Amino acid sequence: MPKKRQKPSTDSDLEESLDIRSLAIGTSAPHTIHKHSHDWHQLIYASRGVMTVNTATGSWVVPSLRAVWVPARTEHEVEMPGPVSVRTLYLRTGLSDLLPKDCCVVNVSPLLRELILRAVEIGMLDRNVPSHQHLIDIILDQFHALPTVPLKLPMPVDRRALRVAEAVRENPALVKSLDHLTKKIGASKRTIERLFQTETEMTFGKWRQLSRMLHALRLLAAGEPVTTVALEVGYDSTSAFISAFKTALGTTPGRYYADGHLRKRG
Repeated sequence: MPKKRQKPSTDSDLEESLDIRSLAIGTSAPHTIHKHSHDWHQLIYASRGVMTVNTATGSWVVPSLRAVWVPARTEHEVEMPGPVSVRTLYLRTGLSDLLPKDCCVVNVSPLLRELILRAVEIGMLDRNVPSHQHLIDIILDQFHALPTVPLKLPMPVDRRALRVAEAVRENPALVKSLDHLTKKIGASKRTIERLFQTETEMTFGKWRQLSRMLHALRLLAAGEPVTTVALEVGYDSTSAFISAFKTALGTTPGRYYADGHLRKRG
């Protein structure tokens, strides 16, 4: 079970002046926080490890040095496949009109990282405390300039297309054709292709490639060699995987490490 260091207060007498609350979780084994929602906005930061945040509309892979923004009242699930250190900030709704309206993954700068850790150390930021208000203002300034990164996998809504999507996600190395995948779901290949285009704004081929690349990120974050990851996500050669990775994410797996996107281990 995860170790929790701080828990957001629910004391109504205190909450009226609170703008930011925090939570710290550390896991040493795979763990899932099942579907739930909050009345406050949430920034979930992976200071170590990798996690996946799932909602009804998509999945967001969150490697270390990244965070996912979850707007208030958005039902979500958090999957932690291995050791993870999570630092979460909860922001009061109405705190700023410039905060993101939808879920997204954002880069966490060194400054924002230190601000998050400081806020977690304090536990709750009360705008009536001058030093807290100053910290709140700096955090909001950082939030307004957060660059987003394309780590979302949109999910189709139609149950037939969703069954195909789930089959691909459960077995990223699956090389079966779309014709084969649609045989047991009562829909034609053309119907599924149309549904993916309409509901995810991607062709099925592009969607499957992105699904594989996001799964590859999880494996790379766990320290798996690039050659092993290539096979795990359905590529016959490392070079083909590297090319696809660069097409989907704008850089190679090796450069992703070198740029500090992930912390290489082992």
